Amino acid sequence: MKLPQCIWAYAFFITIGLRPAQKPQFLNPNICSSFFFLSSPFFPLVLVIMMKFKTPQKGRIRRELEKRAPKLVETGKRTLILHGTKTSQVLNDVMTEIYHLKRDNSVKYTRKNDNIRPFESGGETSLEFFSLKTDCSLFVYGSHSKKRPNNLVLGRTYDHHIYDLVEVGVEEFKSMKSFKYDKNLAPKIGSKPFFAFMGEGFESVEELKHLKEVLLDLFHGEVVTNLNLAGLDRVYVCVAVSPNRVFFTHCALRLKKSGTVIPRIELVEVGPSMDLVTRRHRLPDDSLRKEAMKTSLEKAKKKEKNVVKDAIQGKLGKIYIPDQKVGSVALPHKAKGVKRERREAKLKHGTTEELPEEKKQKLVSE
Repeated sequence: MKLPQCIWAYAFFITIGLRPAQKPQFLNPNICSSFFFLSSPFFPLVLVIMMKFKTPQKGRIRRELEKRAPKLVETGKRTLILHGTKTSQVLNDVMTEIYHLKRDNSVKYTRKNDNIRPFESGGETSLEFFSLKTDCSLFVYGSHSKKRPNNLVLGRTYDHHIYDLVEVGVEEFKSMKSFKYDKNLAPKIGSKPFFAFMGEGFESVEELKHLKEVLLDLFHGEVVTNLNLAGLDRVYVCVAVSPNRVFFTHCALRLKKSGTVIPRIELVEVGPSMDLVTRRHRLPDDSLRKEAMKTSLEKAKKKEKNVVKDAIQGKLGKIYIPDQKVGSVALPHKAKGVKRERREAKLKHGTTEELPEEKKQKLVSE
């Protein structure tokens, strides 16, 4: 039978040495008002004990939490696509196109979010909550206002906290539907893309360098050890037109005959295509960057003894062989002469008692 919660509370405070101001009134719903422990110096300790986070007991829950925890080698990153308080039709089309390009590892929310402001203090709380809920480490947030029309915020998270942000404006947008091409060239789910960054701005301008990192992280997909060349069927082209403007387009690869073993590659624009105008950006702190880029320590190579490496002969080694005791080696077959010597020795010393009668007579006759 379960006791009322107030009885457990009364027993708990009696155990740690606290006394209520009067006897517990078990039928009184406002029993907490009769305790004076709020002014006690033990109250913070009691509060910490009561609010202690319990480790999940079920293995399934623990394994799920371990999957969402930061890892030295990250698996495929998922992308969260969100709408702001107000969005234009251009932004809706842009986010839909991004969702189609990353359909296998992306989550799209269609509701409007009034309380998300990534660049403001406290405005990223809901964004971090959605990142934790969906287990997404990349996000695309679209909003539209008079001050910043067709505004797109690209960002990354570490341990489901904001890592860095890049804000761009979308201009001259063209969707996939506006391009005419052979539908067999359409990008396939799971294929790996090439990236082409053209322009000195990606190496000299801080905003464009940051945008390059985020775009690579957003569209490169899963990290694989082996690659099938048949899966490389598209390329993302980014051209730095000016220090604050980047032309972004998506092209398919068409292989044509060239008269040699190596085919000739032709680019076919399949969309989407747009101009990205850089606005605001926020880099991560040095401490956060150091923690996020932590790698495993390389183990020191074990020294090989008696081994010398030569540029011409390669790897040379010395082999030490112990002395071969040939005299004590057991022979596989005993010679007949050895047997005769043993028989003669037995006759000489008169040790024929152990032999049967037939062999004794045979030895005597010999």
